Amino acid sequence: MKAAALPGVQPQRGRPGLVARLRELVSYRELILNLALRELKARYKNTVLGFFWSLLNPLAMMLVFTAVFTVFMRSEVENFPIYALCGLLPWNFFSASVMGSVSAIVNNSNLVTKVYFPREVLPIATVLANLVNFLLTLVVLFAALLLVQAPFNPWLLLLPVVILIQTAFILGLAFILSALNVFYRDTLMVMDVAMLAWFFLTPIFYPLEELPKRYPIGNFELDLHLTMYLR
Repeated sequence: MKAAALPGVQPQRGRPGLVARLRELVSYRELILNLALRELKARYKNTVLGFFWSLLNPLAMMLVFTAVFTVFMRSEVENFPIYALCGLLPWNFFSASVMGSVSAIVNNSNLVTKVYFPREVLPIATVLANLVNFLLTLVVLFAALLLVQAPFNPWLLLLPVVILIQTAFILGLAFILSALNVFYRDTLMVMDVAMLAWFFLTPIFYPLEELPKRYPIGNFELDLHLTMYLR
């Protein structure tokens, strides 16, 4: 049976170019927004605190890391709770978006088989929902910065650019992993392990300066600082 398209939108034939593909995605912007809103509503459905869970999660993790690295391990990072929060918020956005997008197509297989639309819509909606959630949690970060009277840094003005770059990077991973998971369901299990390793290998709750500059591996020396920056 031939799949139906949305009203006023015709499916592309053959392999359209990049510009045509982008135009097609733009024409499905309402579907993307509706799917993103549906995901946000489903996430906090039947919960007592609702959206506030997205604020409590990074705050709880911040308290745990603060206790570990200021009480037990005696980290010398100034304002460690703020430092940890600055790392945890973008990481939570990255992690939730990537892991959510892996199953975005598979979990919506009933929709995929009934109606025509660009399959990229599904991972985009997942990333968009997590982006909205991330932007709202930034309120907690800025409130904490005001509370500790942190000095203003001009680099803060580039935050929208950093968020845009991170979102573009996440979308790239989301497209690859969601498509890969259609053919290989092991993708989700592999990413569970990969994300855990990525979390500890990335300077999120510890400063980059604590890592040695170089680490010998046999006859080869790995530049750890350069490796971290390339991440």
